[in-house]
Amino acid sequence: MIPPTRRYHITTFGCQMNKADSERMAGILETMGFEWSDSPDQADLVLYNTCSIRDNAEQKVYSYLGKQAIRKRSQPGLMLVVAGCVAQQEGEALLRRVPELDLVMGPQHANRLQDLLEQVFAGNQVAATDAVHIMEDITKPRRDSSVTAWVNVIYGCNERCTYCVVPGVRGVEQSRTPAAIRAEMEELGRQGYREVTLLGQNIDAYGRDLPGSTADGRHLHTLTDLLYFVHDVPGIERIRFATSHPRYFTERLIRACAELPKVCEHFHIPFQSGDNDVLKAMSRGYTHEKYRRIIDTVRQYVPDASLSADAIVGFPGETEAQFQNTLTLVEDIGFDLLNTAAYSPRPGTPAALWQNQLAEDVKGDRLQRLNHLVSIQAAERSQRYQGRVEEVLVETQNPKDSTQVMGRTRGNRLTYFPGQLNDLKGQLVPIKITTVRAFSLTGERVHRETPLLAATSL
Repeated sequence: MIPPTRRYHITTFGCQMNKADSERMAGILETMGFEWSDSPDQADLVLYNTCSIRDNAEQKVYSYLGKQAIRKRSQPGLMLVVAGCVAQQEGEALLRRVPELDLVMGPQHANRLQDLLEQVFAGNQVAATDAVHIMEDITKPRRDSSVTAWVNVIYGCNERCTYCVVPGVRGVEQSRTPAAIRAEMEELGRQGYREVTLLGQNIDAYGRDLPGSTADGRHLHTLTDLLYFVHDVPGIERIRFATSHPRYFTERLIRACAELPKVCEHFHIPFQSGDNDVLKAMSRGYTHEKYRRIIDTVRQYVPDASLSADAIVGFPGETEAQFQNTLTLVEDIGFDLLNTAAYSPRPGTPAALWQNQLAEDVKGDRLQRLNHLVSIQAAERSQRYQGRVEEVLVETQNPKDSTQVMGRTRGNRLTYFPGQLNDLKGQLVPIKITTVRAFSLTGERVHRETPLLAATSL
């Protein structure tokens, strides 16, 4: 049995799925008697939940791990764990590279952390990277927020994008049942959470692996059906979902988002490239014309929708003209936020083996040019908020100004306004926007009788 004074620290790299996994593993550790430590250097168990989507994220893990490996040589009781996608990708090779490691575990094993640690306590060095069925999670996560929460709805990914390691490290798609998802959301509502983000690596694929699942006499085979099924959960006032894939993003889903009041007017739909030949080389399964039609349909049903996406520049063989097609798509659509990255070859992916890799300076130049356009567009898109009244869900204090709290609009804009967290945390507050910036807003509270201004598109 572990003494109650043992402390743990988790450092999380990468996506929202990793953040959700870290919260669940933290919940397991606290059930086992561990206590949280803000500093990894003061912890008895250090866990790195890793990301391998970019090379620099992977190298950062090795840098952090090296420091703790040195520490373990003088503190042999220290337990070192690497979880997540780098762990899955490297497996036992990681144990050979860093022999001080006690446990290497892929993302599919997050819910098995206690069983795996018991093997470590018995004196074993453990690598858990075999494909498993992800058991339904009954662990209570140690959530980082008491206002907003992640809820996994589907694990894994069946797509085979030529640049992406995710299917290899997170396994095949496994949907949770609608009943299990609703039960978790109901518990969150009872605990006082106000907003839930439904998570999946490819969330639009939700339900296609569920055999004839029904609830209340209805078939629940799609994300759209799931949104209708969980929409009335008491206490939950906002629902978001991520990440979407254009191949599966339907008009029916968009219409549901327009019809269901709790579903926020924010759509994150990665496009990756604005050139059809590059998209084909990526094996994305759609054209830029189809992507544009999706955005047109979103704006038809939800005119003021906030749009965000992911884009990759410098993919193998990408010409300057093809990169210009990406710039043109970005110019035409006008995103509120765009997550950009230069292509990074990843082990085990087809594109990493191709001979037509681009020079780093070319990739860097294109990334800089795209980011410049994005910042200009984001500033322009922000202008529509000037003077409007927006509903803001208060999450925490402004770390740079203790007289202000911060939260997000329904469109996911970070918003600051004067107030005390003790009075406002978890509240939906009407805020009149007085200052707009590219990626955030500042405002002031208005009385409840002031109506929210009608949203209009640019």
